[in-house]
Amino acid sequence: MIDVHTAHAALDEQVSQALDSSPYVARCNLRFETHEGRVTLHGAVDSFFKKQMAQESLRGLAGVRQIDNLLEVRG
Repeated sequence: MIDVHTAHAALDEQVSQALDSSPYVARCNLRFETHEGRVTLHGAVDSFFKKQMAQESLRGLAGVRQIDNLLEVRG
């Protein structure tokens, strides 16, 4: 049986690592929430390209079923 809290923590860690390792958004002030495979991105970036790259860095991660990109483009 899979522990829900362990799975949630693992997904949080994967998302955090993916965003931190992306050369496009690593130094941006982004926040995220995860819930049952849904990842919601919050914060601001300075271009639409970076907004898309934040989302793309999460595609293909195990456990991610949906990405809600609520990042604001400022700049």
